[in-house]
Amino acid sequence: MSSREEILRRVREALGGARGTHPPVPRGYARRLSGAEAETRADVLALFTERVADHRAAVRHVSADELPTAVAAALWGREAKQIVVPADLPFGWLAELEGVRALADTPLVDVETLAAVDGAVTGCAMAVAQTGTVVLDGGRAQGRRALSLVPGYHLCVVQADQIVGTVPEAIARLDPSRPLTWISGPSATYDIEMTRVEGVHGPRHLEVLVVED
Repeated sequence: MSSREEILRRVREALGGARGTHPPVPRGYARRLSGAEAETRADVLALFTERVADHRAAVRHVSADELPTAVAAALWGREAKQIVVPADLPFGWLAELEGVRALADTPLVDVETLAAVDGAVTGCAMAVAQTGTVVLDGGRAQGRRALSLVPGYHLCVVQADQIVGTVPEAIARLDPSRPLTWISGPSATYDIEMTRVEGVHGPRHLEVLVVED
C-alpha cells in the first residue's frame, strides 16, 4: 500500500458513517439590509459611502454632468501626468482632462508600464453598501484585472443603481464565470505583527466617484 493510499484509508476510517454525506452549511448572514439601513434608497447610498470611507478610501457623490470635472479634479489633485484606462471607457468621463495623457489598455501594455503610470480609471460591475465593496468583472469600462491591481492609484466610477445592500444580493446578480475582483478600500494587510501595510497586492490609494442621477 502506498503512502497516499494509507492516508486515504485513515481518512475514510476517521469519517466513519459520515462518509459521503453533506452536512448543512449555515446561512445566517443577512441577505437583505434590515432596520435603519434599509429605510430608503438614500440610506443604502449613505451606508455605502460610510463603509467606503471606513476602509480609508476617498469617496464623493457627483451628478452625471459633473462626472468629467470630478474625474479631472481627482487626477489633478494627485498631479497625475499619465493614466491607463480600459479601451472601452466612455470618452465623456475624460472630456475635461488637460495635461494628463490617457493610455488605452491593450495586451501590449506590460506590467512595467502599468506600474509606472500615475493611476487607473475604471468603472465597475457592482458595489455593496454593507461592506463598502466595489466589484469588477472585466466587463464594460473595467478592463483586465491588472488595471485594479498594478497601478498605485485606482479611481473607480460607480453608478448609484449599481449599489446593492448586501453581498448575497451582489452574488445573485453577478456572473460567477467571469473574473471577479472584490475591492474594499486600498490594498492592505495586517499579516506582519498586526501592523497595517498598504499596497502589498494592489493600489495604495482608492478613490470612488458615486454617480447619482
